[in-house]
Amino acid sequence: MGPKRAELLNKELEIYTLDDLVHYFPYKYIDRSRFYQISEIDSTAAYIQIKGQILGFKEAGQGRSHRMIALFTDGRSSIELIFFKGIKYVLDAYQLNTEYIVFGKPNFFNGKYSFVHPDIEKPTPDSMTGFMPLYHTTEKMKNKFLNSKAIQKLIYTAVKQMDKAIPETLPQYIISKYHLMDLYTSLVQVHFPQNMNLLDNARYRLKFEELFYIQLAILRQANVFKSKVCGHVFKQIGKYFNTFYHERLPFELTDAQKRVLREIREDVRNGKQMNRLLQGDVGSGKTIVALLSMLMAVDNGFQTCIVAPTEILATQHYEEMCRLLDGIGVEIRLLTGSTKKKAREELHAKLRDGSLSILVGTHAILEDCVVFKDLGLVVIDEQHRFGVAQRARLWAKNLITPHVLLMTATPIPRTLAMTLYGDLDVSVIDELPPGRKPVQTDHIYEDKRVLLYRFLRRQMEAGHQIYVVFPLIQESEKSDLKNLESGFENLSKEFSEFAISIVHGKMKPSEKDAEMQKFVSGKTKMLVATTVIEVGVNVPNASVMVIENAERFGLSQLHQLRGRVGRGAEQSFCLLMTKYELSSDTRKRIEIMTETNDGFVIAETDLKLRGPGDLEGTMQSGLPFDLRIADLTKDGSILQTARDAASAVLAEDIMLGSAANSILSTQLKKRSKELVNWSAIS
Repeated sequence: MGPKRAELLNKELEIYTLDDLVHYFPYKYIDRSRFYQISEIDSTAAYIQIKGQILGFKEAGQGRSHRMIALFTDGRSSIELIFFKGIKYVLDAYQLNTEYIVFGKPNFFNGKYSFVHPDIEKPTPDSMTGFMPLYHTTEKMKNKFLNSKAIQKLIYTAVKQMDKAIPETLPQYIISKYHLMDLYTSLVQVHFPQNMNLLDNARYRLKFEELFYIQLAILRQANVFKSKVCGHVFKQIGKYFNTFYHERLPFELTDAQKRVLREIREDVRNGKQMNRLLQGDVGSGKTIVALLSMLMAVDNGFQTCIVAPTEILATQHYEEMCRLLDGIGVEIRLLTGSTKKKAREELHAKLRDGSLSILVGTHAILEDCVVFKDLGLVVIDEQHRFGVAQRARLWAKNLITPHVLLMTATPIPRTLAMTLYGDLDVSVIDELPPGRKPVQTDHIYEDKRVLLYRFLRRQMEAGHQIYVVFPLIQESEKSDLKNLESGFENLSKEFSEFAISIVHGKMKPSEKDAEMQKFVSGKTKMLVATTVIEVGVNVPNASVMVIENAERFGLSQLHQLRGRVGRGAEQSFCLLMTKYELSSDTRKRIEIMTETNDGFVIAETDLKLRGPGDLEGTMQSGLPFDLRIADLTKDGSILQTARDAASAVLAEDIMLGSAANSILSTQLKKRSKELVNWSAIS
């Protein structure tokens, strides 16, 4: 193709090579395997094709309605082909009494069917007779006549020029073992399938290959890392752990918590560095597991730290740990941006001489001036809020890389866990502590506000506290802030007998913390806030979460907000306030919230509704690679097969040095640019 078209494909679709072009896959197909009679056309017809001749042309209408009409017959019936533009081209290109194939979507207007701007071509051996591929294009491309049909012709030419000598990208033993179609046939059939069975087999092969190489890269890196990097050995369970476990533990651990502790214990005593992701729904008891793990480090003479994304959460962890470990003899300190200079200097000195065992803090711990004598374990809470580069600064604080425990209260769907965190060992706390009642979630329309206020008053009169959350998103901060402030005014008037706090991201940290502290201490009965309270507020006395404009929140965010209540023994409620008119996706989100409290069910649904690139509660944390054909929302079983296949290969040949695996080694190097930053740890 010419340089201008090539440049357009480069810029718009990142297609630079023949290989890129044939791996630009259709997003759907239209069945062109049969010809219809004009008399068969009815209201159910989508895209169809007919064969026949043009009987004549006539012009009609004026101005914008000016059009060219070609009368077309299949020999039995006739239909109009209508053109509003390109009229001169139509008259020059098509002749009377010549056989053509007409393909398009029939329109019903004024009591009869017609085709508007259909595709017209003379029958040739290359005419599309099977499933026609459709390709995504951009407006810029369409303006330069590079539409789906043009892409299809380019790929058809490319495929015709390829032959079966195209290099395979998988070893023959994998192709045979998993009954995969060869690469050449797969590429031909995925673009121009002869039937649905061949298309399914082609797509399976290409999806398997894509997911297999991702898993091979992840698992190989993890295996190489484990084989090369030694970890601290925590030989004993000593007095600090035992004293806390047997005398101070505020409740009996759940079976899930005990299982996770055993997994961590095994990791930290085997001489390999631990990289473990701990998933657990809000309120499942991850922090107690983390504290017990930290005491394992202290018992073995090592220092440990826990890093949280916000000052509120860090302070909460610090206060809770001080309360739980009071009198045990373990020194704990808090380090945040607010820590005064004198306290910092004292803290730094204690870290360097080893007398400070547990450090709790925020990003302030990452600063170069924070130096440990011997850091044995790092715990990162709400780990997705920290970038890879930030986390790496912690590992550099010790000659021997410390053990790492990442924690998240955002349940991660299985397919995402295998890709985003495929190089980590994953533990799941999948049960709540005994005595916790599931939060009752109800959907309430705005016109029921009087009933809502009556319910809230009864709750506060009974001594409970209430959250009311308003949306505040970047695109419309001014209008949202106005909504929040007017909402606060209305609630203050409605509940004038109760003290109410307000918190939002535009406040100074000191003001925000002061307001939060009033609510935590019980001085205020209601907290009106934005999603700044999504993470890190633990008020067992809070029994109601009201989410205004719930239609504007994602499922993950709604579930996180709901997790702020239900932390005490009393029945708690989450009330989702919306307008009456809702899109079908929004209605599904609200319905799933009212049907289940299971964070993993919610995460799987969220993945299906929104796709992988927008999950984890942050827009920027999509996948670190592009999937050309596989879909994590639908291809979980293929992903598992691909991961099993990659594991089996590496179990036999971790460095991929055998002759049979030379293809794998070559392909991994070629694809390495796509597989960036696989390890979330090192």
